[in-house]
Amino acid sequence: METELSYHPIKEDEKQAICEWVYDGEYSIYNLPSYEEMKEKNLGFANPQKEKNFYTYFDNDTLVGFTNILEEETEVFIGIGVNPDFCSKGYGQKILEITSQICAQKYPGKPLYLEVRTWNQRAVACYERAGFVITKKVQLTTQLGPGLFYHMETNLSDESIRDTAIKSSK
Repeated sequence: METELSYHPIKEDEKQAICEWVYDGEYSIYNLPSYEEMKEKNLGFANPQKEKNFYTYFDNDTLVGFTNILEEETEVFIGIGVNPDFCSKGYGQKILEITSQICAQKYPGKPLYLEVRTWNQRAVACYERAGFVITKKVQLTTQLGPGLFYHMETNLSDESIRDTAIKSSK
């Protein structure tokens, strides 16, 4: 993808638009409740205490995705959503590259991680292309329900850990 994406902290109208995205088939688990319901329950970017962690990404004037960047004690959690109309077109990888740059500026030296359902091979492949490696499997329960997830990391400083992570993910 040659296009440069622009980004900024999430805005109110973008939250509404993201809640209207509709994923098909097995990916429908990622469909969000209405924005009104998210506000009532203080979920995700509708939680005023968490919205500062969210950024939206644009290809010209088209909203193609968002991220949640959450600094933790020793690392930084990344959550990502790509507009279903733009999945499998390289946007996820580009968004993660920009997100990595944001994190390097805001949280220098902290490794990044994300968690993805093990069945979501489309996302796993995207994250691997963006430099993340699977380090372990974990059972988690999210607001979307329980599931088996891969814990994926990037900026692994110890090459032996990276080698082990790559071998164990095969």
